[in-house]
Amino acid sequence: MERKHWLVRPATIRHLWRVFIAVLGATVALEFLFPITGHFGLDGSFGFHAWFGFVACAVLILFAKLLGVFFKRKDTYYDR
Repeated sequence: MERKHWLVRPATIRHLWRVFIAVLGATVALEFLFPITGHFGLDGSFGFHAWFGFVACAVLILFAKLLGVFFKRKDTYYDR
């Protein structure tokens, strides 16, 4: 029986999600110990960098999907 690569095993994926969530939670929780002084008002709010990064990532994904609508080619485009 062929073993799956360790990154595609369901147990590994669950473990990685838990580690990522713990690291993100710890990063936001550290703002209690090290308060951030913002330069523009909104960037000084609690958890700004976490939600701004999430929103920026979501916008980039949506923009990439929109580009895919315009630049998509058929699967047989290079078969000539």
